[in-house]
Parts: sequence; C-alpha cells; structure tokens
Amino acid sequence: MTEDVLGGNIRISDDVVATIAGMAALETPGIAGMSGGISEGLAKRLSGKNVQKGVSVEVGQLEAAIDLRVIVQFGIPIQSVCRQLQDNVRQAVENMTGLHVVEVNVKVEGVAFKDEEKEEAPQRVN
Repeated sequence: MTEDVLGGNIRISDDVVATIAGMAALETPGIAGMSGGISEGLAKRLSGKNVQKGVSVEVGQLEAAIDLRVIVQFGIPIQSVCRQLQDNVRQAVENMTGLHVVEVNVKVEGVAFKDEEKEEAPQRVN
C-alpha cells in the first residue's frame, strides 16, 4: 500500500502484511499450524530471507490478496475453521493496515492429531 501524504508517502511492505496474516491465522481456534511447502523451504535456503511460513500475499495500492497453507486440528469441522480463519485474517489485515482484502484463499495441507502436537512441543532440559 502506498499512500501520498503531505511531505511523503506511506508504503506497507508485503512482509508486514504476511506477518499480520500469519499471526491472525495462528490465533484462530482449530488451526494447528502453518505449512511451508517445498518451494518455500527452497526459497528460504537460497535467499537467506526469513520467508513467512505458509503465507503469501499480493499487496497493491489499496488492496491485498492473501493465500494461506494451513494444518488443522483433527476432529474439528474443516469448513467452519477455514471460514473463521478467513474472517480473522481479513479483519486483522484491514484493521491494522487500512488495505481492503479482496480475497483470503485457504489450502488445507494437513491434519494434526493430539499425539503429533505433544511430540512437537519443546522439551525442557534441567
């Protein structure tokens, strides 16, 4: 987003929008995590940049489009979780940036079971 104001303009980076969208996604009940995908992992290794895992955005002057790749928790209706996810991400991005979010596309790439979540939890070492 670029906004002309007296004495300059305001530009909101794609990375900022991706971070806001990712945080809103992870705060949505029923979302176990984000899925990075193979190409994103390769891009991170090649560029050395911290690519926002599971989120890609296209930001224009006044609008944004967001694609999310997520892992949902087992036992929760996927359709309703994804609708809530779309609403949460849209509201967060619009409220924080002033951009109009034209679409939030969600691709469910996995299901997390309770045992998997426990295994991924960091272990404390005394």
